[in-house]
Amino acid sequence: MRKLGGCHAEVVLLAVQEGTAEAAMDSAPCVLLTSCDAGFSEEKLVTEIIGTDQLPLVQETEGVRHYPWRIDNKYYTAIVNLCIVPSTTQVTARVAESVQAFVVYFDSTVKSGLETVSPWLPLLEDWMLDVMILVCDRASDTDDFPESVGVTRIIQALNANVWSNVEMKNEQSFGIFGSLAAVNLSTESSGDPQDNVSVSSGEAAVHPADPGRGGDSGSHCDSQIESVVDPMLDLDIRELASLTSGEGDLENFGRLFSKLQEMKDKAATLPHEQRKLHAEKVAKAFWMAIGGDRDEIEGISSDDEN
Repeated sequence: MRKLGGCHAEVVLLAVQEGTAEAAMDSAPCVLLTSCDAGFSEEKLVTEIIGTDQLPLVQETEGVRHYPWRIDNKYYTAIVNLCIVPSTTQVTARVAESVQAFVVYFDSTVKSGLETVSPWLPLLEDWMLDVMILVCDRASDTDDFPESVGVTRIIQALNANVWSNVEMKNEQSFGIFGSLAAVNLSTESSGDPQDNVSVSSGEAAVHPADPGRGGDSGSHCDSQIESVVDPMLDLDIRELASLTSGEGDLENFGRLFSKLQEMKDKAATLPHEQRKLHAEKVAKAFWMAIGGDRDEIEGISSDDEN
């Protein structure tokens, strides 16, 4: 009888834990994922974001598929729902109340590709989200300071968001991350809703290279892959900029020194040529992050002798 009592207690405990987990998921913020291309499944993005080929158990409610995702970085942890919503007519009240980020895939190979996204615009205007991302199969990159692309960029943006259920790892992280998030928003938005949308190319991260696309597809993918960086590098650079512009006290100097050493150790693991390129990218990005003039560093590269 004691064994039965022990087993019963264990079952009850497990049931309580499962109920608590379900309640946490029900109240978790939502990343709304949708595809405006019939040939592209949103689950492809989910697997890339979560970082696993095997999706967790899906919860489906009124046509909306929910996948739990745990964000765990140096600053905080948070549980969010990756919610696949096939169309605007399937946005449930629960999704509308909890949505804090929007990711939409569209077909960039057709002229009307962006027009397929337009039905979502009225909802986005109502929600006024901090994170809104357009994802396409391919995008031309003519920027002298290319950002990371594809799913890596999506993960960066989601990591930089301040979620409603965020649990900071320490008080210091709360202060630093809050300022970083503010900088991130101020540099990525300028009042126009369209300016809040980051256009990311998903080919290198989402789709394997297709040999049938043409002779230059290989080199295109190579350049895409080269520009993909550690998802936390952007936050590292912004933290470095924040520490540099902060008060010149001993504690701030100590954190600045530790951050520089941490980034140096990270770069030391790269091959020699990649290390030079990495250092150049970090230096340029840091200069821009602290408000430096782009014209002053135009033409500077790791090949310069001076």
